[in-house]
Amino acid sequence: MFYTIIKNFFLKKIVTKKLLKENSFSSNEKINTIGLLVDETYFGEKEALIAAIEAKGFKKEAISVLIYKDKIKKKEAFDYPSVSLKNISISGEISNPEAVTFIETPFDLLINYYDVNKFSLLLISQKSKAKFKVGFTTIDKRVNHFIINSLVENYNEFTDELFKYLKILNKI
Repeated sequence: MFYTIIKNFFLKKIVTKKLLKENSFSSNEKINTIGLLVDETYFGEKEALIAAIEAKGFKKEAISVLIYKDKIKKKEAFDYPSVSLKNISISGEISNPEAVTFIETPFDLLINYYDVNKFSLLLISQKSKAKFKVGFTTIDKRVNHFIINSLVENYNEFTDELFKYLKILNKI
């Protein structure tokens, strides 16, 4: 427990420092690939969220998912790549190869589907090579290019608003 508090303290310093230097450039390209970062600690309906995104005209192959969970049990299995605080060092390095691949992939759109400020999630979002990042209003405004005022439980409302504005921004 004490180690977790210290780790979160240092992750907060790292994320804050990187966000101060962050350039909020976003591209004007059309969206073909989507990265979805989901905090499964608070939201367990990832399949329904993916189905809502697919209903907007995207193929399942174009959607990559990374699951974050505070603590992953040894026998717990996931359908998608997963990462936890245990996979992030105190210096902000990520040891999970699936998470590193997710971060290095230049998605056209990254959906940060979490509404609680966890510095491990903010670190992953900040390090991501995604061209356009979307998230909730409760998260640090410097992480995302576009924010939506909605509740995590209302994934249909979130996707409707997201794709309405992506159409206005001429991204789809």
